[in-house]
Amino acid sequence: MNSSPSSLYSKNILDVEKRLHSVIEEGLADGNGNAVAFFRADDIGVPSRMFSEMISLFLKYQVPLCLAVVPAWLTESRLHSLQHATGKSSLFCCHQHGWIHKNHEPSGKKQEFGESRSAKELRYDLLRGKTRLSSILGNEFYPVFTPPWNRCGQTTLDILENLEFQAISRSSGAAPQVSKNFKDIQVNVDLHTRKEKDPQSSVDQLLLELRNSISSGTSGIMLHHQRMNQHALSFLEQLLRSLSSFQGIQHLHFQDLLTQSRR
Repeated sequence: MNSSPSSLYSKNILDVEKRLHSVIEEGLADGNGNAVAFFRADDIGVPSRMFSEMISLFLKYQVPLCLAVVPAWLTESRLHSLQHATGKSSLFCCHQHGWIHKNHEPSGKKQEFGESRSAKELRYDLLRGKTRLSSILGNEFYPVFTPPWNRCGQTTLDILENLEFQAISRSSGAAPQVSKNFKDIQVNVDLHTRKEKDPQSSVDQLLLELRNSISSGTSGIMLHHQRMNQHALSFLEQLLRSLSSFQGIQHLHFQDLLTQSRR
């Protein structure tokens, strides 16, 4: 798994506070003056210093965070360490991130739950992942599924509904589409798995994603703590501070979002 920081975090971003304030303000103005924001942190399960530093920022600004936990990575002892960092705060919503985060596709884009696997294999991994997290996390587990690499096949979507998951979370515009009875909570801002080689173009594109997401009414922001460095932490803190300074931004996690959608 690539853990190298994106090029945009090769140094601190100039005028970041001013630029973030500007794009958030413009996004709200282009929309209806209000927007929902949620953060989703992927590849959770192994404690680390960077994980703890990321968590401390969300605690500091009291912003909710959806934790996508890889079932095969989580143990009772690791959970204890993770909970030490989170303080078991209700700000954090744990959900399922694949089974073992392993690519099974012989060619093309990486997928753990693509159509090259049989329905029996897919169901087995989905169910044992859900069972493991339910056993270890108890009431702290929320039945939402984030597929590794943000993609999966139609068979997986059908099985998720059958296993009584409440929703899936993927990238904006992901295919195939979910049924009308199943919620797709999409992320549309990528903080860390960016592919731009030029730092400036990466910053510009990230800020554009943030502006457009707020304008759309829902800003879903994806994080990968394994790809963070101190510059990335600094940017994350400024982003949390800037978003929290606008009354028109409502911070939620998956449980809040699904409760809202049922009203």
